[in-house]
Amino acid sequence: MSVHTDLKRISVPQLMACKGQRKIASLTAYTAPFARLLDDYLDMILIGDSTAMVGYGLPNTLSITVDQMAAHAAAVVRSTQKACIIVDMPFGSYQESTQQAFANAAKVLAASGADGIKMEGGAVMADTTRFLVERGVPVLAHVGLMPQYVHTMGGFKAQGMTDEAAERILHDALAHEQAGAFGVVLEGVAEALARRITKTLKIPTIGIGASPDCDGQILVTEDILGLSGARIPKFARQFADVGAVIRGAVEQYANGVRDGSFPGLENCFGVKK
Repeated sequence: MSVHTDLKRISVPQLMACKGQRKIASLTAYTAPFARLLDDYLDMILIGDSTAMVGYGLPNTLSITVDQMAAHAAAVVRSTQKACIIVDMPFGSYQESTQQAFANAAKVLAASGADGIKMEGGAVMADTTRFLVERGVPVLAHVGLMPQYVHTMGGFKAQGMTDEAAERILHDALAHEQAGAFGVVLEGVAEALARRITKTLKIPTIGIGASPDCDGQILVTEDILGLSGARIPKFARQFADVGAVIRGAVEQYANGVRDGSFPGLENCFGVKK
């Protein structure tokens, strides 16, 4: 006799059902405090390999490992109840073979409890998508500007700006849909192309620097909160300056320590009232 628990999270099929019905709101998270704050408001949280740059100060996304991604994903899963949790597969963890991809995806999902994985790559990776989906691993594809391809693309440059490039990216998205992906991230592509892909596909498109017509949007959380430094990416919007709040609080704390006003006796133990 098996025991089934009620699923309270937004599921992958529920995300797919949003197509044509309502927009999907998504952000990234890689720590428990952020995940707790985001959970009530989002449909999907992505533990992006952008963790390498945002969380570790690395120059690109290429050096983060499967174990690191699994650990961050587990923290996010433990700290949330509502959002669907998707994990980026890091560079080098799925490109070698379908068997390698499944072994690492299974490891990440088993270690974290996440709901699915995201994988960068064009039509050449469609067979890997099919292999994973047929074995129970939900796949969110990622085409267009692919940060893991930063060296072959010559940097973080907009994609699909010519007719030839646009047709290739459309073909990439269709290949993943046909392979069973539950959605496709469109990053840094020409707006008209993102609109066209969204209208063509039967699965949701999640835009980042793409089009308002995409079925959903995703951004790096730190970019919208003023925590990514002075430069705000063109595709993002700063909705608050949380950095200023943090700096103000830290300044007050430091001043309090130095002038003796913190800690007070109320912050100490064994003090008679």
